[in-house]
Amino acid sequence: MSQLSPLLIELGTEELPVKALPGLAQAFFDGVVEGLRKRGIALDTGDARPLSTPRRLAVLLPGVGLEQPEQHSEVLGPYLNIALDAEGQPTKALQGFAAKAGIDWTALEKTTDNKGERFVHRAVTPGASTADLLPEILREAIAAMPIPKPMRWGDHPWGFARPVHWLVLLHGKDVVAAELFGLKADRMSRGHRFHHDKTVWLTQPQDYVESLRAAHVLVDPAERRARIVAEVEAAAGEAGGSARITEDNLEQVVNLVEWPSAVLCSFERAFLAVPQEALIETMEINQKFFPVLDDAGTLTEQFIGIANIESKDVAEVAKGYERVIRPRFADAKFFFDEDLKQGLAAMGEGLKTVTYQAKLGSVADKVARVAALAEAVAVQVGADPVQARRSAELAKNDLQSRMVNEFPELQGIAGRHYAVAGGESPDVALALDEAYQPRFGGDDIALSPLGKVLAIAERVDTLAGGFAAGLKPTGNKDPFALRRNALGLARTIIESGFELDLRALLASANQGLAARGVQADVGELYDFILDRLKGYYADKGVPATHFNAVAELKPASLYDFDRRLDAIGTFAALPEAEALAAANKRIRNILRKAEGDIPGQIDPSLLQEEAERALAEAVPAAIDDTGASLHQKDYVAVLARLARLRPQVDAFFDGVMVNAEDPALRGNRLALLTLLGERLGKVAAIEHLSS
Repeated sequence: MSQLSPLLIELGTEELPVKALPGLAQAFFDGVVEGLRKRGIALDTGDARPLSTPRRLAVLLPGVGLEQPEQHSEVLGPYLNIALDAEGQPTKALQGFAAKAGIDWTALEKTTDNKGERFVHRAVTPGASTADLLPEILREAIAAMPIPKPMRWGDHPWGFARPVHWLVLLHGKDVVAAELFGLKADRMSRGHRFHHDKTVWLTQPQDYVESLRAAHVLVDPAERRARIVAEVEAAAGEAGGSARITEDNLEQVVNLVEWPSAVLCSFERAFLAVPQEALIETMEINQKFFPVLDDAGTLTEQFIGIANIESKDVAEVAKGYERVIRPRFADAKFFFDEDLKQGLAAMGEGLKTVTYQAKLGSVADKVARVAALAEAVAVQVGADPVQARRSAELAKNDLQSRMVNEFPELQGIAGRHYAVAGGESPDVALALDEAYQPRFGGDDIALSPLGKVLAIAERVDTLAGGFAAGLKPTGNKDPFALRRNALGLARTIIESGFELDLRALLASANQGLAARGVQADVGELYDFILDRLKGYYADKGVPATHFNAVAELKPASLYDFDRRLDAIGTFAALPEAEALAAANKRIRNILRKAEGDIPGQIDPSLLQEEAERALAEAVPAAIDDTGASLHQKDYVAVLARLARLRPQVDAFFDGVMVNAEDPALRGNRLALLTLLGERLGKVAAIEHLSS
């Protein structure tokens, strides 16, 4: 095996795009590793991972071979009947092949395939050195990086995500001779822009992380992340609270700094009168600060910024952060105060002039449809229909508020605050917020009964309206987020335990759309929702065969669908499951091919074989035993009882000829199988479980 030596590649750049940095670093790392592997170079990646800061992309591998292994090549030439003439002398075809290979034709070897014998040129050449191959590997890796709009600088023909200013390329202790972006590779990295604004000499790749740390650069994103979390939590503890650290905000801050340092800041308490969601939104989205919460999870007047420098005057840095955030908070307070003067109910007047969708009317039209649906759903699930209608009538009013116009993410949240301020019921106010849940993948559904009702009604109308208006998702296009709405609707119904007839709900939505002269295809929409559910259950580890077994029955209630799916999971673990599933598949195939009418009753006098008499006795008994469980929707009990039929079913198929020549005998046996198949298929099409 080739000797292995550590390899370091570092591209030094101007500040890279924050959100793109992790992807660029990963793509660079993957491209280099793939390039080495593709060329057969021995490689030990160990626990290596992409290294990066806002000003650099780096690949550090613990072991890379010094050269390729020997390269074996095989080039197929002409078949003998073409290569040699009648006297056995080479034709022009063979002479040309040999000349191209650079050898006399007599030195060529022969091989045989399914078309006959032919000449072949086999060669072994020494492998190229890794140092000679690295420039090409680098160019390939960079060309494959996800940079949609490369930046150009100076009068150079090349481009990259940002201008490149230095290139480090070390294999072992040696600099690899390479040129990229007009830069010759060397061993000189760069330290922190302010703390160590000078070159950093790297003797060998193993020194890289520690040498840069000494130059105030944490080149490992994981180390920067850990330091930021520790410093933010310490600063929050100093303030007597806890920091709100979201993954998205933390990820961006990690990619903004090379030497993070936490700075505790504060703002005027008067701003806390503004909904805390607006203040948090400003801090996290606009400024990448970390809010500080009290023990109850309520926002305090303190926050934490992350500087890219250890300042000698931290107070001045804090003043700068506070100065930046104050105008945004002042705007939010102005919007909130002005909205309170208008009131939530009054905001609704403007919805009549806002078009929701050309074929579906105004937002006010949608509100009216959702209100009717919410009232009907509330009656079915035991919620207050009056409050459900009131919630729906107010749900979209905050779209006319100044606050939501400035902070669109606060839809519903702002409505809740304005509803409370306007004296609405706390339940109604909460429903305005919860109606948007789940807001994203993995988010919780609404918790309150009114919130669940409003979430269901809103999504049913959105889905029916979208399909009726011809807005069905295609490819990546889904302007009305119908896929997300379908899954949110299904999750809310299932996780709430609501027994709602989905088709009836969609039909009710169609009634509301009748005034607009459009209608959705209820069956098509039902199938669309089930399709979204398939992915939901797959993420929970439910096999597709289980899902398909229940989906074939198309249960009216999605909550019922979920219970059937749970029962199938329990049934599939029983030792009898596979045999009964195979038997049910066989029954379906037999009945599908049966000709003529099948009797509706079993005639005991036509039962000849012991096995068919035993099955004819066992099936009605199982039907009697499972009737109450089916009524109570105890599907686990139903399938557990049916599993006890396996001995009789096995014996029947082993010893009884179903398609007997006697028509009466054949019909009687088909009637018995019909009875058995109907009961086996009451919970799900269990034949899907058969491999």
